[in-house]
Amino acid sequence: MENIELRRVAVNDLDQLQRIGRQTFSETFSSGNSEENMKKYLEEGFSTEKLEAELANKNSEFYFALFENKVIGYLKVNFGQSQTEIKDDNTLEIERIYVLKEFHGKKVGQILYEKAMEISKHKDVDYVWLGVWEENPRALRFYEKNGFVEFDRHIFKLGNDEQTDIMMKLQLK
Repeated sequence: MENIELRRVAVNDLDQLQRIGRQTFSETFSSGNSEENMKKYLEEGFSTEKLEAELANKNSEFYFALFENKVIGYLKVNFGQSQTEIKDDNTLEIERIYVLKEFHGKKVGQILYEKAMEISKHKDVDYVWLGVWEENPRALRFYEKNGFVEFDRHIFKLGNDEQTDIMMKLQLK
């Protein structure tokens, strides 16, 4: 898909970030989770306070994918102590790549992924890592296609449901 623009998310984009975050998370995970657990996670995980703190964190960066000036997806990367699990100084976590369902299969996720890899090269990290829900075969295939390999598993709590994330990494050095 051509004409996809990437733009770094700023504090004044909080409302747009909250909307795209909630919509893409809901589209991706609603069918496999209870309505109650989804509601709780969407309220807490994308609360104004939480997103403000994430946007203000110098070790996290968000980028919007835009098509015809409409936000259609986003990327969040973390480094150093902002990483959710591994706290190695010389690694980068891709915490989120989410794209609106209507744009799946149009290379938007790949463009966001390439931005994350550009950042990882600029920061000269040893490896890039992430976690993917074991019941998200589309995302697992995407990262495997891009050279990521499984190295561990961890539990992600969605409401009162404990789910297994597959931890994957791509060694760069």
